[in-house]
Amino acid sequence: MEQMTYILLEDHPLYREGLKRYITEHFPSSKCLYDGANYLHAKNVISETKPSIAIVDLHLGDGLTPIEIVSLFSSADIPVLVISAINNFESIKSAFSMGATGFVSKESTTDKFGKAIESVLQGRDWIPPSLGHALHFSKSISDQLSPQEKKALILYSSGLKLAVVARRMDVAPSTVKQYIDRAKLKFRSNGLSIRTKTDIYRILRDEGLVQ
Repeated sequence: MEQMTYILLEDHPLYREGLKRYITEHFPSSKCLYDGANYLHAKNVISETKPSIAIVDLHLGDGLTPIEIVSLFSSADIPVLVISAINNFESIKSAFSMGATGFVSKESTTDKFGKAIESVLQGRDWIPPSLGHALHFSKSISDQLSPQEKKALILYSSGLKLAVVARRMDVAPSTVKQYIDRAKLKFRSNGLSIRTKTDIYRILRDEGLVQ
């Protein structure tokens, strides 16, 4: 196996250090490209190099949504292993919907964590067997959207203006509009009427992507 390079995005220092020690012991040739809780630092790192895997917490305490955190990496085609204290169907569904490959509860053993890393590196989904049903939900129309299209729709439907969504996504407003227009077209091709921001919100809510 090639050298594993990774980003560890986690806001609890003691937990983060424990994970790093485990990775160093069980993947001795691995290299950490960034560890911490700063989303922008992680973003700068992946603008210059592509890690083998991103290990991320869904909640960093900085106001960013799980969707933004996961899609930062999935949109760059970086495998994502989510670690979270939230261990329920909706959080798992949301993470995988945005492109995560694996999900490990913070209550899991380190052995499970190691197996999850190996699985994700090999391109296979990983989820605790007791929560396996979360991956077997029926395919929704939003699964046809790219991570960027989905992210733009979710932020826009949450009430943000186009220019604000563009800043959050670090793209031009015209690009955000293209994402939204393409997503609308995909919904319409599946027989859904979608004209307003309220229509977008209603569909995403029904699919469990927004509250």
